[in-house]
Amino acid sequence: MSRIQIHRAHAMDHEHALRVADELAREMTAHYDFEWHWEGERLKLRRTGLKGEVAVNPQDIGVDLELGMMLRPFKGRIEQEVVRQLEAILKRHS
Repeated sequence: MSRIQIHRAHAMDHEHALRVADELAREMTAHYDFEWHWEGERLKLRRTGLKGEVAVNPQDIGVDLELGMMLRPFKGRIEQEVVRQLEAILKRHS
């Protein structure tokens, strides 16, 4: 398995940070056809060849993805797109 781990600091209240994570999941779903659901404070993501989560913490939002063999060649592209989406969403909500 190949991993993508991204963390971005935030200064939002908890409810606002949860909305950011929710918006990120919706945008990622539009690009990558994820299935997702909340498990407590963690947003679980899954699709063929990929699973992961978005964790909302008091100081940061973390994205942790595990790529299967078929998606490994696209790791850089996927990571760039997730970073771009997360940073754009955080900018809109700051």
